[in-house]
Amino acid sequence: MTTESRVVAAVALGGGLGGAARYGVGSLVPGLAGTLLVNVVGCALIGVLVVLAPRLHPLARPFLGVGVLGGFTTFSACALGAVELGDWRAVAYLALSVLLGLSATAAAAGATRRVVP
Repeated sequence: MTTESRVVAAVALGGGLGGAARYGVGSLVPGLAGTLLVNVVGCALIGVLVVLAPRLHPLARPFLGVGVLGGFTTFSACALGAVELGDWRAVAYLALSVLLGLSATAAAAGATRRVVP
C-alpha cells in the first residue's frame, strides 16, 4: 500500500468516525446549540492536535485532523443555521462561532504546550 493510499484510508476512516460522533452529539443537543458545541469542541481538539502532531505517528494528523475533526465539525450546518436565522441574529451567531472557535483553539493549544514538555 502506498503512502498516499494510507493517507486516504486514514482520512476516510477518521471522517466516518467523526461524522458518526457529530450525528450523536446532534441527537443529544439539536439545532444551533449542537452545531456551536461541536464546532467549539472541534476547535479545541485541533488546538491540542497541532501541539501533539509532531510527536505522533505520521498518519495521526490526517486521521485525526482531516478525518475525525473534519467529519465532526460542520461549517455547512453553521452557515445553514445563520441563513435560517436571517437577521441580526445570524451575524451574532457567526461572530460568536468564530470568536469561541478561535478562543478554544488558542486556549487548548496553550494549555497543551504547558502540560506537554
